[in-house]
Amino acid sequence: MKKIAALIISFFMLSATCFAQPTIYANQIGFDLKGPKIAVVSVDKALARKTVFRLINTASNEAEFTGVLSGPQTIDEWTPGKSYYSADFSAFKKSGKYSVSVTIDNKTYTSYPFTIEENALAKLTISSIIHYYNKQRANTPAELEADAHMHMIGSDKTVDMRGGWCDASGDVSKYFSHLAYANFMSPQQTPLVVWSMVSASEAIPGLLAKWNIKDSLDNEALYGADYMMRALSKDDYFYMIIFSYFNKDPNARRIVGLHANSVTTDEYQCAFREGGGMAIAALARISQWKKNGEFTSQQYLDGAKRAFAHLLKYNTKYDDDGKENIIDDYCALMAATELWIATDDPLYRDEARKRAQNLDKRMGPDGYFIANDANRPYWHASDAGLPVVALSRYLTKEKNPGRREAALSTIKKALNYNLAVTNNTSNPFGYARQSFLYKGAVKDGFFIPHDNETGWWWQGEDARLGSLATAALVGGKLVYPEKRGWGVKPELSAFASQQVSWILGCNPYSMCFMYGFGKSNVPYMHSNFGHGSERGGVSNGITGKEGNGDGSGIDFKTEDKGNEWRWTEEWIPHAAWFLQAVTAMAEKSGE
Repeated sequence: MKKIAALIISFFMLSATCFAQPTIYANQIGFDLKGPKIAVVSVDKALARKTVFRLINTASNEAEFTGVLSGPQTIDEWTPGKSYYSADFSAFKKSGKYSVSVTIDNKTYTSYPFTIEENALAKLTISSIIHYYNKQRANTPAELEADAHMHMIGSDKTVDMRGGWCDASGDVSKYFSHLAYANFMSPQQTPLVVWSMVSASEAIPGLLAKWNIKDSLDNEALYGADYMMRALSKDDYFYMIIFSYFNKDPNARRIVGLHANSVTTDEYQCAFREGGGMAIAALARISQWKKNGEFTSQQYLDGAKRAFAHLLKYNTKYDDDGKENIIDDYCALMAATELWIATDDPLYRDEARKRAQNLDKRMGPDGYFIANDANRPYWHASDAGLPVVALSRYLTKEKNPGRREAALSTIKKALNYNLAVTNNTSNPFGYARQSFLYKGAVKDGFFIPHDNETGWWWQGEDARLGSLATAALVGGKLVYPEKRGWGVKPELSAFASQQVSWILGCNPYSMCFMYGFGKSNVPYMHSNFGHGSERGGVSNGITGKEGNGDGSGIDFKTEDKGNEWRWTEEWIPHAAWFLQAVTAMAEKSGE
C-alpha cells in the first residue's frame, strides 16, 4: 500500500509541475534591479499568435510592464510535446514586489510573487545563509565531548577535532572532501565554505555592514578556520573526514578516509584536491584580517605554510591513483595564490604560476578543460566553475603581461564554452550543460552522468550551478567587462541569472531549493544531534532520470526508499557557491 501511495503522490506532484498547463516558472525570491529578469511559460502546444505578458505590482494589482513572449522552445528529453516561452523583463528597473501574468485562451495565469530591488538576492538571502551555517555547527554538548577526543581509525590515538559544520541535513559527518577514491570528482567542502565566507566579506563589506551581518559572517568564517587548524595534524597534513557511520552514538565517529559505499580506510590525509588546497587558501586568506579566533591570525598563516610545504613533498602520495589531475591544479593554484598574496614570497609566486600554466595547458581545442593527461573532459557536480574562479583570483596578484594574457585567454575560452554548450540546443531554462566521456565517446548533457568513477554517487547539482554563475561573473569582469549591469556582457549575465533562478524556483518542478523561501520547498530532513534542514540551506536539486547512465532525462523525488537525499538533502557546498554567486552580483563593477 505504501508503494502505491508513494507512486500516486509522485504522479500527482509531477502532473502539478511539469504537466499542468499553462505554467509560469519564475525565481520565487527576487531579481536584482540592474540584472537580467527572465521567467519561463510552458503550454501544451505552441501558441497560435504572439502573446503578451504583464508584470503586475502586487500592491496595486496594476501592470507596470508589458512584453511579448519569445519562443517557442521545446525540451523533449524532459517534457515531450511541451512548448516553452520566455518572458524577459530585464529592461524593467523599478523596485517593488511583482508577479508575471499571462492570459491564454481567455484565462489568466500568474506566477508566485518576487521582489525586484537593488542587490535583491544578496540582501534577501545572505543573512539566512549565515544562519544556516551557524545551525550546522557541530557544537552540541554530545558532539563537543566526543570530538574533543576523536579516535583515528584503527588506532587508540585521539585528536581534538571540535568544531566545523555538519556536512548535510542528513549527515552529521564533517568533510574536507569526499569521493577521493574516484580521483576526478572530489568536491571541496568545509574549506570551500570558509574561503567563500572570507571572499564574500572582502568583496562587499559595505553592504554587509549596512545590513548588520558582516560581524556574523566574519565570526562564522573564523569558527571554520579554527576547525581547520585543529584538523591540521602535527605531521602537517589535514585530516580529511570525521565519519559518523550514520550512528546516533557520537563516540562511534572516527577520523577516516572513504571508499565507495561508506567503506572506511586509514587514507585520511588530504591531498591538494582532497580539501588540502582550499584549506591552505582559506587559512592564508583569513590570516590577513589580523583577527583571532581561538587561534591567532599568525597561527592561521603558519598553518597554511606548513601544510603547503608538506603537500609539495607528499601530494601524489595522498592522491589515490598517485597522479595529479585538474583538481590538484586549481586547488593548489588557489593555495599558492593566497600564500603569495599574504607573504609576497617568490616560492608561492612560482608555484602559482606553475599551476596556472598547468590549467592553461589543460584547455582543450573544443573549449573545455581536460581533467587528466588523456581525453577525459573536466566536469564536476559541485565545483565546475572553480578553475575559472582560481585563475581569476590568481590574476588579482599576477602582474606579468605574458602570464596575464595566457590566464585571461584560458578564462575566455572556458566561459565561451560554457555559453556554447548551454545554448547549442533548445534550452528554455538556460540550464548550464556540460561535456563528459560516456562509454568512450564525448557527449553533451544537462546533468552529470550517473555512471561515473564513483560507482554510485550522483545527486542534484545546485552547487555546480552556483559555481558556474560565479565563474561567469568573476571571470567575465576580466575578459568581457562592461560598465552596465553586473559588469559583464549580457550573455554572461543572463547565464548567471538563470542558474540562480533555477535554484530558486524557475525549474520544471517549481521548487525553490533554498529552504524557508519561496512557494515550494523540499520536505524537512531530520538529522542526529538535533541538526537537520535549516532556513538558508540549499538542497541538492534536480537530476537526470534515475536509471539513465548518461544522466539524460529529468528527475526529482521527495521519497525514494531512503535515496531521496539525492534531491532533497541540504549540503554545505551548495550554500557556499550560492553565496559566491549573489556576492558577485552585488559587487561593484566599476560603474
